[in-house]
Amino acid sequence: MVFIQNYLLKSVNKPIRNYLKSRFLDTLRITAKGGHGGNGLPKYGGVGGQGGAVYFVAKEGKSLRDVVKKYPNKRVVAGNGEESSKARILGRRGTDQKVEVPVGIRVLEQGSGLLCELDEEGKTFLASGGGSGGCSGNSFLGKPGQLRTLTLDLKLIADVGLVGFPNAGKSTLVKAISNASPKIASYPFTTIRPQIATIEYEDYRQITIADLPGLIEGAHANFGMGHKFLKHVERTRLLLIMVDVFGFQLSQQHQKRNCLETVYALNKELELYDKTLLEKPCALIINKMDKEGAVEEICKYEQYFHSLEDGLKMCPEELIPSKLLSIDAVIPISAKSMKEIEKVKQEVRTILDLKAEEKLQEESSLDRNEQLELKLRERGPKVV
Repeated sequence: MVFIQNYLLKSVNKPIRNYLKSRFLDTLRITAKGGHGGNGLPKYGGVGGQGGAVYFVAKEGKSLRDVVKKYPNKRVVAGNGEESSKARILGRRGTDQKVEVPVGIRVLEQGSGLLCELDEEGKTFLASGGGSGGCSGNSFLGKPGQLRTLTLDLKLIADVGLVGFPNAGKSTLVKAISNASPKIASYPFTTIRPQIATIEYEDYRQITIADLPGLIEGAHANFGMGHKFLKHVERTRLLLIMVDVFGFQLSQQHQKRNCLETVYALNKELELYDKTLLEKPCALIINKMDKEGAVEEICKYEQYFHSLEDGLKMCPEELIPSKLLSIDAVIPISAKSMKEIEKVKQEVRTILDLKAEEKLQEESSLDRNEQLELKLRERGPKVV
């Protein structure tokens, strides 16, 4: 009997699973249940209270880790509506539950797909509605609240997305360019979780950069970190492509790629995942220029970096993309040199400011009706 009791108690108080204990969490499945409507009072025509609802509210500074801490069972239940009584003919509404989630959350439901994107501070989504209270229309019996199992999928929102194969020096660059402290080592895959770092300037301007796990060929098909990495690139305004001047080879079983082929391989992976990523502004960083033979190596391919189309004749057939990146700047550096790091900081700022100015001029050239249509994303007959 004691054994059965201990077993049942253990099943109720389940510990948080190991994968939820890691520092970074970008996907969480959660059950939301609206409150039950209160019963009515037929004798006096009393109406039961509406059940409470569950809302997701986007809030800066929050993380999915905070949601797990507050709701360790990953279940959110709103309060039930008050039943009608002689003392209170109209029952009070049940208590709503407002779950604070990080900005950048996508709410998904199996079978329905994407329900909402909480990409602004304060944006709210009704996760589960409460049941209606008992009244003459439903035999004075309160209705159960909505029950839904939803997936909260986080896409980081940053100005710059750092893209590259493992061991290209991305973590070294992020540490030098910002206030972050990523893990750095001489072996690949030191970055296993995305993180946001902040680049600070003397005039107090701040630009955020997403340090993301290294790609491998086949990431578009979910090899390696796959979608877990690539989805975080979608909301960045600038792609910062980083390659090793001596190229990359994942292992002895894989073919070695020179630095130009590496650029084409990254281009191909981004294209196969989402072609719209190639429309983003892009800067190319050639790293490890402090090593012996680096100058001779970059001289072989430098002419093709600004015009990738000209270098396609040197690209293996399996790496040739149908659409090419448009590279705005090529920056050869050593991530260990602070002087060259400053050059990267200024180049990133210049490109972002230039693209923002171009977008502003484009929007100002539209008439008022076109701006309203663009803002509301409406498609229909125009009023003449």
